[in-house]
Amino acid sequence: MDSRLPAHLEVQGIVRAVQADGGFGMVLHKGERDGGTILIVILENQSLGVLYERMPDLDGRRKWRVFKVQVTDNKQEFEDYLSRRMQQDPDVWIVELTVADRERFVRDNLSAG
Repeated sequence: MDSRLPAHLEVQGIVRAVQADGGFGMVLHKGERDGGTILIVILENQSLGVLYERMPDLDGRRKWRVFKVQVTDNKQEFEDYLSRRMQQDPDVWIVELTVADRERFVRDNLSAG
């Protein structure tokens, strides 16, 4: 039996956590209510985006990992990648978070696997 939290509740919790920490969160794309994949784009102080996706480890736990980083020279490539993901998987959730300290937010709020 899968004990995974439904995607819509997990997304809601992530957005509330960032807001409680003084940041801003919004859903860019709503996916499948219960089981959609969640992608998180974190902007640190309105800078370039860092994309996180949960990936399975050898021990079976699923941990958030940096999957893609937006680069100054080609910001559009990052946006194009997100668009392709939405086209390939309409069930995917894409959540954008603006935080003051990305590493601290990830450590404190996304480290449970």
